[in-house]
Amino acid sequence: MLTTPLIAHLARSGSVDVVTTPAAAPLLAGNPAIRRVISYDKRGADRGISGLRRVGAAVRPASTDATAYLAQGSWRSAALALIAGYGRRVGFDTSTGRWLYTRRVPHRREQHHSERLLRLAVGSNAVVDPNSLTPALFPSTEDVGAVSALLAAHGASSDRLIALAPGSIWATKRWPRFPELAAALAPYGRIVVIGGLADRELASAIRSTVPDAIDATGQLSLLSSAELIRRAALLVTNDSLPQHLASAMGTPTVTIYGPTIPGFGFGPLAPRSTTTGHEFLDCRPCHPHGPAECPLGHHRCMRDLASADVLSRALSALAA
Repeated sequence: MLTTPLIAHLARSGSVDVVTTPAAAPLLAGNPAIRRVISYDKRGADRGISGLRRVGAAVRPASTDATAYLAQGSWRSAALALIAGYGRRVGFDTSTGRWLYTRRVPHRREQHHSERLLRLAVGSNAVVDPNSLTPALFPSTEDVGAVSALLAAHGASSDRLIALAPGSIWATKRWPRFPELAAALAPYGRIVVIGGLADRELASAIRSTVPDAIDATGQLSLLSSAELIRRAALLVTNDSLPQHLASAMGTPTVTIYGPTIPGFGFGPLAPRSTTTGHEFLDCRPCHPHGPAECPLGHHRCMRDLASADVLSRALSALAA
């Protein structure tokens, strides 16, 4: 998602093709800046050298003067660009595939990752408009209709929505007090829970405290989820994908950080957004993504973060 500002910038000068995973490809559907989305199933149908060559042939440029921007940074992506015949290969100087690049751009930790990616094209010293860093998504008519049908089925078509996203792929990034927060926020709007099938149990815990909360987990596509978030007055989420969906759709966001911190460059970009986390733990941050288990066994970064703090930030965003 955070490559979309880079893609929009590149599209002003020519056609842009994007190679991505099958899971991420649906997020780019309908993007007018993209000519083609090529799915690279590196762990499935396209695994191994034969798969690398097959995808390389599919993305071969018309000229060796073409440029590949290696946003992902792995050696596999760099090898794919080389095999495909891109004479110019640009990526970060910290990437594992950097030895195959023809130009290396400094990776600056103090920048938001959206800006870091854009600077692959504009360079380290260019003046960047902060408004150009917001990601963009393009839900289809079908996506919009799916959300309208879901809300209508729950009698919530005209309700003020407050979206909660309690899940995360990384277990240590899941704040455990979402049910308590949902109960406190229920007087201010209809609670709707965002997430995938794996988040059903978390949604059930929220509905145990707020019975009329809408459980949308596992019922919507990624772009439909983005459309649902667009209709919400607020999103409260862990440091996970929904905050980036909200950034693209302009929905104010409260992001809860545990083992990670906003300083890694992946914070919310929507207006009136804020972040919170346990500020007084020497062990934070402990991991760039969030470990499967707390390395010290206490998980205080999430367990000790009071719901009152998150509630205060949420109410401030709703009142703004």
